[in-house]
Amino acid sequence: MRYFYESDARTAQRFRYALVAFDIVTILFIVATSFMPNNPVLERLDIAFGIVILADFLARLAISRNRLRELVHPASLADMAAIVSFLAPVAGEAAGFLRILRTVRLLHTYELLARLRQDSRWFRRNEEVILATVNLAVFLFIMSGIVYASQYGRNPGINNYVDALYFTVTALTTTGFGDITLQGTFGRFISIVIMILGVTLFLMLVRVLVAPHKVRFRCPTCALMRHDSDAVHCKACGTTLQIPDEGS
Repeated sequence: MRYFYESDARTAQRFRYALVAFDIVTILFIVATSFMPNNPVLERLDIAFGIVILADFLARLAISRNRLRELVHPASLADMAAIVSFLAPVAGEAAGFLRILRTVRLLHTYELLARLRQDSRWFRRNEEVILATVNLAVFLFIMSGIVYASQYGRNPGINNYVDALYFTVTALTTTGFGDITLQGTFGRFISIVIMILGVTLFLMLVRVLVAPHKVRFRCPTCALMRHDSDAVHCKACGTTLQIPDEGS
């Protein structure tokens, strides 16, 4: 198991990319099933997804050198919540949003960031934009899941996951069309969280989009990581840099 999760072998790399692909499929499944009434087929698929996530979780826990730290890692806590939701259909819609927490793992484990930096020149050039986009998307998915779970069946404006996503986006952008509102103290609290944290993440994405392009290269003297793409000297300490380009 350690070979597949930690090795630099090509087979192990493909295995970890497959896990990320599975995470993406899981997210799509969560969104798609919000439009469908509960039935035995969906319950079996829930259990199948839950078993795969449980196997992945147990494998990572088994090879961990510090199992306690692994258990309290935010991604592990998100996985445990998702496992409970998938394997306990009796929890019903009230716990349905827990499975959307699986998005927390996307791009944050499997040593994926280090591998993408090594394998993809395009990712290296656009890493900040990609990460800012993913973080905003994960926030949208999670908050939409909470809105859906807390409002479905109680709020006539929230009939499926897309309705919840629509409200989250309008609240985040402070557009506020007013066609969907969350009632009660808890609903207002959710709206406040979406506006404060969502706007922050959105502005971070805008900042990296409009900021001058930087490259990641560790200065051998002061360890500064971000430099202009055509930099010859480190702007912090003046050390001569040898930043690789497409021709190296």
